[in-house]
Amino acid sequence: MKIKLTSVMVDDQDKALKFYTEVLGFIKEKEIPMGEAKWLTVVSPEGPNEIELLLEPMGFPPAKVYQKALFEAGIPATAFFVDDIQTEYERMKKLNVVFRSAPAKMGPVVVAVFEDTCGNLIQLCQV
Repeated sequence: MKIKLTSVMVDDQDKALKFYTEVLGFIKEKEIPMGEAKWLTVVSPEGPNEIELLLEPMGFPPAKVYQKALFEAGIPATAFFVDDIQTEYERMKKLNVVFRSAPAKMGPVVVAVFEDTCGNLIQLCQV
């Protein structure tokens, strides 16, 4: 069993694609029109291309409630790992990314939480 696809719900796929590629540095993998929305995935330039992140449109009303509840509770929707969290934090701050927390040691990892501009909190982690 392998993880080949995971998703994050976004309130605007075009805005999400711009943020996830231009700010986070992911690469667009697939963009397939599917009516009002599209099958839109990105991959990490540092990871295997067969692991895709789907920028999932929120067409299902309960998804909006769930996303909002996570955001308001301060719970990240997902986590991305980096080799040097302080460098990444400083780079992203220069790009006006809103951080909820600066890098802080939490047991064996260092974490920081930022807003992805599409309704989610994302956690950065360094082991």
